[in-house]
Amino acid sequence: MTALQRRLDVALEICAAAGRMALARQPAPGAAVAALKGHQDWLTEADGAIEAFIDAALASAFPQDGFQGEETGGRRNGALRWVVDPIDGTSNFARGNPRFCVSLGLIEDRTPLLGVIVAPAMGETFAARLGAGATLNGAPIRAAETTDLARGMVECGWSPRRTNAEFFALTHAVMGTGAMLRAGGSGALGLADVAAGRIDAYIELHINLWDVAAALAILGEAGAEVSAFLAGDGLIAGNPIFAAAPGVAGLLKHAIGA
Repeated sequence: MTALQRRLDVALEICAAAGRMALARQPAPGAAVAALKGHQDWLTEADGAIEAFIDAALASAFPQDGFQGEETGGRRNGALRWVVDPIDGTSNFARGNPRFCVSLGLIEDRTPLLGVIVAPAMGETFAARLGAGATLNGAPIRAAETTDLARGMVECGWSPRRTNAEFFALTHAVMGTGAMLRAGGSGALGLADVAAGRIDAYIELHINLWDVAAALAILGEAGAEVSAFLAGDGLIAGNPIFAAAPGVAGLLKHAIGA
């Protein structure tokens, strides 16, 4: 077993346990049970507890590796860096909506090495390791073969770091292609859906590293076309993200001016 495969196996175990923790802590449907870190930027008790659990588990298994979490920032340095979003889709989680996930990626410099996304309420686990393909619940997945955007589905994620006018311009351009517009409230799961061929593209004008660290590896191994998120300030400040099925990527880029 390679060192990278061992890390993937351990990551799968840790994320499965973290997913069970999240399910046990999820509020019932109704008014959001959460605090606000910023405009529509939700935080629950579960976020901190799950991140602390993942941090401790990784430190025990791989003390030489670095760690960066959404809630605690960069806690350890190392040649390999684990990046976690303990609950992606927190607004969904806080309202009792099942569309949320635990996202854990491993990066070396600017190269995604592996990714695990566990959506416990939906019973789904996405995983990938560099050079070994991408899977959903153990079965191989690939990006869609769509070539006609009039038959396509595109998810556009909303970010408070961009103006409403910019978001409206993006969605207007996407709808102008004839594609069906989607919005699910979890960037990590939207990107995973591109990898699985469930939708044809995911676009967000600004997203953070912890939201995409796992998905970047999964998308790459599934054959999707992905923007250079880790270039520039992506590791620190985030970047736009564009991920699409190869057959529509060029058409969609042209439509949105990317």
